Amino acid sequence: MKVHLLDGTYELFRHHFAVPSHLTDDGMEVAAVRGVLRSVLWMLDEGVTHLGVATDHVIESFRNDLWAGYKSSAGIEPALLAQFPLLEDALREAGVVVWAMVDQEADDGLASAAAVAAGDPEVEQVLICTPDKDLAQCVSGTRVVQVDRRKKQERDEPGVWERFGVGPASIPDYLALVGDSADGFPGLPGWGARSASTVLAKFGRLEDIPPDGAQWGLALRNASTLAAVLNQGRELALLFKDIATLRTEPRVVDSVEELRWTGPRPGFPALCERLGEPNLVRKAEAVASRR
Repeated sequence: MKVHLLDGTYELFRHHFAVPSHLTDDGMEVAAVRGVLRSVLWMLDEGVTHLGVATDHVIESFRNDLWAGYKSSAGIEPALLAQFPLLEDALREAGVVVWAMVDQEADDGLASAAAVAAGDPEVEQVLICTPDKDLAQCVSGTRVVQVDRRKKQERDEPGVWERFGVGPASIPDYLALVGDSADGFPGLPGWGARSASTVLAKFGRLEDIPPDGAQWGLALRNASTLAAVLNQGRELALLFKDIATLRTEPRVVDSVEELRWTGPRPGFPALCERLGEPNLVRKAEAVASRR
């Protein structure tokens, strides 16, 4: 079997900015929810059998306590924020397992589920459906891969090396050095993608990089300067690494069998009626009848 893990937060944002507005009878914006729900039913229609979706029920997480500048709900359109609970309800009524993350983030939920699925010998492949670069740390060989559904691209472990110049295990170290503007932490001054990948490709971890750039044995003209920056900001870099490291505990799922889709719940028709998408009921029932 193949296990598909979907980043619900990314999907909601993507559809919010890609589809025309749609208001319910009581004036609530629901276009993004409709779009994600249609997309998920399309996945099921295409043969997906085991599916879990992680969302940021609350945008803020424990990482906001670690770094004041970490991403938050500030500046997010209220019409978009209001759709998160509705999306979670809609997916659950569609019969899909949803992890609505509060203290941790959707990315942590995906990482946790991926670890469980990867440990099941019955699982042929785990597909983490999100383009977020921090999920690259979960990739393993060709068995756990990252999928950008919008671009129709799949990234396995060789693909991670090609994209970042480091392996999956070094992604948190890489992000600690170069920063992650989407998540709101800056990295270290002077460290860019090339220097970070060159150094980490050799040493693997921040903790293993020698303090003297002359000891690196790398073709970096500014090695001494980079070493000085890292030595001065090592504590900060380790903090950024901790922030970039996804948590796999506590587990969000105990068994991949929990992710098997068997059809919509009884409340699905009423939910679709509220969204103005009654055709989705017939779609879901037709897909379920072929299982």
